[in-house]
Amino acid sequence: MSIRVQVILNEKEAARFKAQAQKESKSLSSWLRDAGKKVLNDTKRRDSLKDPTSLKAFFKECEKREEGKEPDWEEQKQLILEGYRTGGG
Repeated sequence: MSIRVQVILNEKEAARFKAQAQKESKSLSSWLRDAGKKVLNDTKRRDSLKDPTSLKAFFKECEKREEGKEPDWEEQKQLILEGYRTGGG
């Protein structure tokens, strides 16, 4: 069952939201619903990293996505310094 929710916006906010919804080929209602869901998901994701088990799972997931070997920090510092010296940074 769907319910109707009234949202009070000033004219500037309404125009910005509507313009963004149009850019994404969505109705204003759909865009606002998606924006609300995104905020809830982002909050849930941040909250889920507060306990040690979830944090470990997060880092394990990150490691799976990474490819190759992380560069040596000393090598990276040398590259940065060289860039500054040659004007490339």
